[in-house]
Amino acid sequence: MIPEEKRAALTRGLEEAFGVTGFDEISPVFGGRTDSLVLRIVVGGTPYLLKMIRRAEDPTRHYNCMRAAAEAGIAPRVWYTDVENRISITDFVNATPLAMSQALVGLPALLRRLHALPPFARAPFNTTCTFLVSRAPAQKGPALEGFLKSFRASGLLPQADMAEFFTRYEEIAAAYRQDDGDLAASHNDLFKPDNILFDGERILLVDWEAAFLNDRYADLAVVANQVVMRDDDELVFLREYFGGEPDAYRRARFYVTQQLSYLFYTMAFLLAGSAGKPVDWSEAVPEVRDYQRRLWSGEAGLAEPAEKIAFARVNWARLLRNVRAPRYAESLRLVSAGR
Repeated sequence: MIPEEKRAALTRGLEEAFGVTGFDEISPVFGGRTDSLVLRIVVGGTPYLLKMIRRAEDPTRHYNCMRAAAEAGIAPRVWYTDVENRISITDFVNATPLAMSQALVGLPALLRRLHALPPFARAPFNTTCTFLVSRAPAQKGPALEGFLKSFRASGLLPQADMAEFFTRYEEIAAAYRQDDGDLAASHNDLFKPDNILFDGERILLVDWEAAFLNDRYADLAVVANQVVMRDDDELVFLREYFGGEPDAYRRARFYVTQQLSYLFYTMAFLLAGSAGKPVDWSEAVPEVRDYQRRLWSGEAGLAEPAEKIAFARVNWARLLRNVRAPRYAESLRLVSAGR
């Protein structure tokens, strides 16, 4: 199960971390979207998570972010990392279901602690909604233009909807502000619950490969998209994060970033799920609140093409519902005007 070329490096890691050269048990771990080799190993009767990155990349930023989060009690303990061989060993989390009502309070508190960490390093990529409004030279220009051009030419939205998509994108991008004070150590891969684990006592975040310095509202928006079900829930969520009543500007920044996330995931998941084939828009769109509950509980997933399309359509439905509300225009106005 361990690739031949990794065995010597793993033996060194086990000896450094635990003073042994082998493990008692090994089994694959399924779930998530990673293409890394993820295994559960048992050493001295205790389970650990062994992860071997298969992509040819430098995991230094990834490991540094993961260690900082673990030291803050936000991620599982890190026992060993090997940058050259792209190997990490962390505590294995025996996850148990986390009620949405608990998550509504626990997750913003956890994000507050995460975002208070010393700034993470920047990354040469951005897999979050802020990619659509990035000021970073490597992420704007040809990369963003190519992404948008590919989507416009795809025909994956009906013609009228495609026109509305770009109208809304242009007005949100024009209004969106990224204040330097809102750049924070961010996880950036929390748009669905796979990377949020509960061990019965603590909520822990896993899979830190996409972590980098980002707008704090990106993490806030995608987590709230899962656990905020009503207007009252939003205030509970934001009060817990900010440690008090959020002012009108903060609520507007949060709301506008949510709309940006709906645009981003509509586009990204239509492209990912369609494989170049037309989308059947005659099928009913999942009801938003029911879909939220099913995604959070694991009844719905994002692995299969049809699941990706459903996720995209729910995000599009949420945006269309919101742009008709007075709050949409008022939030754009407040964000555009700044503090």
